[in-house]
Amino acid sequence: MSVIFIYVTVPSDSEAEKIASAVVKERLAACASIQLGVRSLYHWQGKIEQRAEVLKTREELFPAVEARVKTLHSDETPCIVALPVTAGSADFMQWITAETT
Repeated sequence: MSVIFIYVTVPSDSEAEKIASAVVKERLAACASIQLGVRSLYHWQGKIEQRAEVLKTREELFPAVEARVKTLHSDETPCIVALPVTAGSADFMQWITAETT
């Protein structure tokens, strides 16, 4: 079983809620952590932007999560990257597998 965290940035709390709710409800992710206290700062089209969000799922679901996030995201080029989980509690890893399709 290969688990990944998918990092997605969003422009607002409401968009984070919309994306997180959709991918969890559709069982594309076991969990979506909306991390309001964590902000990414970056340049985009001449302005400085801020945002943050992390999803937890199985590696093989990345293409489906990426496609779904793109349909819900307001950005032209959203940040959607996968970070491998190299170790984790067996119970936690099994929970992720059980909660995703």
